[in-house]
Amino acid sequence: MSVETSSHAEIVLHSCCAPCSGPAIPRVQSLGHVTVFFSNSNIYPVAEYVRRRDELASYCARRGVLFVEDVYDPDGWMDAVKGLETEPEKGRRCAACFRYRLGRSAAWAKANGRDLYTTTLTLSPHKDSALLLTLGNEIAAEVGLGFGEIDFKKQDGFRKSLVISREEGFYRQNYCGCRFSMRG
Repeated sequence: MSVETSSHAEIVLHSCCAPCSGPAIPRVQSLGHVTVFFSNSNIYPVAEYVRRRDELASYCARRGVLFVEDVYDPDGWMDAVKGLETEPEKGRRCAACFRYRLGRSAAWAKANGRDLYTTTLTLSPHKDSALLLTLGNEIAAEVGLGFGEIDFKKQDGFRKSLVISREEGFYRQNYCGCRFSMRG
């Protein structure tokens, strides 16, 4: 099911941070009712997790969007990427991380009666959108849910995130979030 054709869908938007959500939320709102789902057990250290979570929750409140936080389970995330710790950025560890977070988002969406889900992760120029869209569709099929195939990089999404971030005064992190991405 394509989110682009669902005018009144109940959509879960998996979100990693406020800067990526800036242009994504209004785009998805134009397609249906949005719930932002913060499922990011990869984020390290916990202070960074809290900073990103709180900023996104505040932005959602200002936009009138429901914000839901998943359980923060860094041990579960570490189990999901076990054996891939030395992989380079954009390697197999990132694919396992995406699968873990998207899987949790899809499961929450299904359990809570939503029609479909999508993710802000496609906005980053550092993320492989084709991989994310493939994983999103695979997971949607596994749980019996629709997936919104939106590459938020398109339609000038990343530039829009920079503008919105500046206007909103968002903190813009300098690493993806996990302890392994901190090493560069």
